[in-house]
Amino acid sequence: MATAKKAAAKKAPAKKAPAKKAAPAKKAVAKKAPAKKAAPAKKAVAKKAAPAKKAAAKKAPAKKRTPNAAFMKALTPSPQLAAVVGSNPLPRTEVVSKLWAYIKKNKLQDSANKRMVNADAKLKDIFGKSQVSMFEMAGLIGKHVK
Repeated sequence: MATAKKAAAKKAPAKKAPAKKAAPAKKAVAKKAPAKKAAPAKKAVAKKAAPAKKAAAKKAPAKKRTPNAAFMKALTPSPQLAAVVGSNPLPRTEVVSKLWAYIKKNKLQDSANKRMVNADAKLKDIFGKSQVSMFEMAGLIGKHVK
């Protein structure tokens, strides 16, 4: 008889097992809702920390940037470049600025792609091609200054 009771006891939990599986599924749904509420709480903590960083950044005095002496050195332009920027010795930064002023004045920037510069007769002598990317331009200018 003792074995019959054990067998009945083993069978009874087996029948209840599917009922237990359904209950944890409901609990899992209930667990997801608090998890969503917990995420905004973390964001609120992060937002509180951000103003502290801004306040610390404002307190520290910013160092003034000093220009690199190599960029400020006056360079003599080649005759081709002198036709656009002038023949006086200029720092590399001024050469680029005057070149851009010339490009904008003569509307040489490509209308479809603003990063491209369409060369006229003077610029074609400097660049060596009819259209140049603004990123290539600095390298091509370097060949025309001493």
